[in-house]
Amino acid sequence: MSSHAAHKLSALFVKKTNKPGKYSDGLGLYLIVEPTGSKRWEQRLTIRGKRCDLGLGSTKLVTLEEARLTAQSNKKTAKDGGDPRQLKKLQEGERLSFYEVTLSAHQVLAPTFKSEKYAEQWLATLENHVFKVIGHKPISGITSADILSVLAPIWTEKTDTAKKLKQRLSYIMKWAKAQAYYTGDNPVELAEQALPRLKASECHFKALPYIKIHNIITALQSLEIQTSTKLSLQFLILTASRQKEVLNAKWDEIDFNLNKWVVPANRMKAGKEHQVPLSKQALKILQDAKLNDGNSPLLFPSSATGKPLSDNTLRLVLQKRLQLDTTTHGLRSSFKDWASETTNYPNEVSEMALAHSIPNAVEAAYRRGNLFEKRRQLMNDWAAYLYGQQPEVIQLVRGSTA
Repeated sequence: MSSHAAHKLSALFVKKTNKPGKYSDGLGLYLIVEPTGSKRWEQRLTIRGKRCDLGLGSTKLVTLEEARLTAQSNKKTAKDGGDPRQLKKLQEGERLSFYEVTLSAHQVLAPTFKSEKYAEQWLATLENHVFKVIGHKPISGITSADILSVLAPIWTEKTDTAKKLKQRLSYIMKWAKAQAYYTGDNPVELAEQALPRLKASECHFKALPYIKIHNIITALQSLEIQTSTKLSLQFLILTASRQKEVLNAKWDEIDFNLNKWVVPANRMKAGKEHQVPLSKQALKILQDAKLNDGNSPLLFPSSATGKPLSDNTLRLVLQKRLQLDTTTHGLRSSFKDWASETTNYPNEVSEMALAHSIPNAVEAAYRRGNLFEKRRQLMNDWAAYLYGQQPEVIQLVRGSTA
């Protein structure tokens, strides 16, 4: 009998044999008996000029007859120039739900996130808006209409959420396509073409002119808001820091010996540790924060929850209570304008104070230090400018309402 002849094995042999080895049935189909006694099917094929071994499953799940039918189908697909492995993946895509694939994609992506909290938020957005709508559907059958059913209801009402969701959905579908669970165009891109074009925000808040910044500190004295809010807003202005960095700041990040605040890399936008020199005014804010709630690991915890203040807290104080056309990010711009227009510090000093990344690769290569002492002088001058005309404002937090 030719070595290429089919059907050499019998169902009885498959059932009875326990001797480890590789037994041919023909058409490249083999019964593999492991030393452990487990048995499985394997097919050797030439796919697009390359020899490949395909696993066809355990004999406990796949009968001899079923293995032969699969082997025959695979051989025909390969002969016609196709790839049986892709076909198998597509069949998996018909079996795997969007929810299951999302969990797998998230597991791959999660180690690249800056924090575990962000990884949880990434998945929570999908749990809140996607899984209940299309989570049960096979990944291979997801269409642009499915994506629209998720995005359309929130596209204009919750714009920021919808944009984040679109990016995450696009990543999931690209990952599924890379795994060969999905073929064709990305349905997220097709869906976006059918969504209304978003208008530029009419509510654009500018940087506050730096000559008006000390007015914020003065005006805070008469506001009946919780102490943590007053302290955190002053600390943010004094350090020219980002809002999230301040609201999530912890006591173990403060070095009172060297008068600096060390923000860890996982909380920085650029993913690099940032050392912030603390002026005497900033240190005074911290002293008052310690008196306000020194038992919390946070510098400025919410008096209601003990957790970080919400992202909207400081914005609402600026825009609603103080009626200012600015944001906390705008205050960073005010600091930059002050440094550029009224001081002789080099641009790179104020840029490093703001923890901005260096876009120029050559400049980044030469600037290896962190200019800490120069930045300390700069921040001391900034504090003196803010508080020089208002010597009494350092005490305002003592009598504020919690």
